[in-house]
Amino acid sequence: MTAPAYPDPRDRLAGAIPKLRAFAISLARDVSKADDLVQDTILKAWSNIDKFDPATNLDAWLFTILRNTFYSSLRKTRREVQDSDGFHAASLSVKPAHDGRLALQEFQKAFDSLSPEHREVLILVGASGFSCEEAAGMMGVAIGTVKSRASRARKRLAELLHLEDGEDMFSGTDGATQAVVLRSAAGGF
Repeated sequence: MTAPAYPDPRDRLAGAIPKLRAFAISLARDVSKADDLVQDTILKAWSNIDKFDPATNLDAWLFTILRNTFYSSLRKTRREVQDSDGFHAASLSVKPAHDGRLALQEFQKAFDSLSPEHREVLILVGASGFSCEEAAGMMGVAIGTVKSRASRARKRLAELLHLEDGEDMFSGTDGATQAVVLRSAAGGF
């Protein structure tokens, strides 16, 4: 006994379009959105035709795809903000990226010119946030040595960056830029 031969479901897709369109219009309440929905449905069906069982109802399968596509797009549009006047977009601003890039380049150059011991202590105590005691254990030196190296490393870095006493290299720079600079320095070690 052989399995019954079913016609290729691809050949039946075009015949289902009028019913799909009527269903899509009833869901979307907009003809152009409904047409887009039908097009997406046919495209998804065509791409996944190997998952369709020819012994089942093609229309039911297509209607399920259309319905799921409609509700997925509805969920996505609920997260969008209607801003036809552009007021919301006009209120947004972004800090220029070049400030952070320049600060990173300057910092990286100065950091790279430090001795390996100074880079190591700044990465451990400064960038990674370890205590002097923890850094001392990792480096195999006394706590006083870590504190001394950290102090000298910070002083040397400030000299290389031409910073005055108490001046912060990142004054006026947001926390995200500072984190990128410090993370880059830690990754470059």
